[in-house]
Amino acid sequence: MVKFFFGYFGFMIVLSSLLVVTRKNPVHSVLWMLFMFFHLAGLYLMLNAEFLAAVQVIVYAGAILVLFLFTIMLLNLKEEETTEPRVDGWPIGVSIPLGLLIMLLIGFAGFSVKPWGQWSIEEIKKVTNTKALGQVLLTEHLLAFELASVVLLVAILGAIILAKKKLRS
Repeated sequence: MVKFFFGYFGFMIVLSSLLVVTRKNPVHSVLWMLFMFFHLAGLYLMLNAEFLAAVQVIVYAGAILVLFLFTIMLLNLKEEETTEPRVDGWPIGVSIPLGLLIMLLIGFAGFSVKPWGQWSIEEIKKVTNTKALGQVLLTEHLLAFELASVVLLVAILGAIILAKKKLRS
């Protein structure tokens, strides 16, 4: 039964992600993204990561998608009418992901599973998922955690600078 639900959630996440990027109407894309976020939260619940599922629903499905919808409706985007013929990009659109998949498979060919570190399954069961996640993020992956915060800070500053330039002109 677990394999069925894992397959269901995985399939629906991939399908709804494809629908997000292929819809012409941005509001429909946001709704498919909402569908994908809820299925991702279901996958987290199935993997006993309740905290991540709650964060997924509250932060992404709640706050981020409301922000996306607000922005789309504020901009009042309309479908553009193109007068030039549409270039069929299917060969490129298929070959790039296929090439990336081949590179990924070649990269994983030499991958080997290393023995468990400090956080084995038994150790994680002794503490809560949230505590284990926090300890791993702030000890073993501290540099990546800090770099992610710097990247987010730079993105926020860039958005502020771009918004101020548009206000001046």
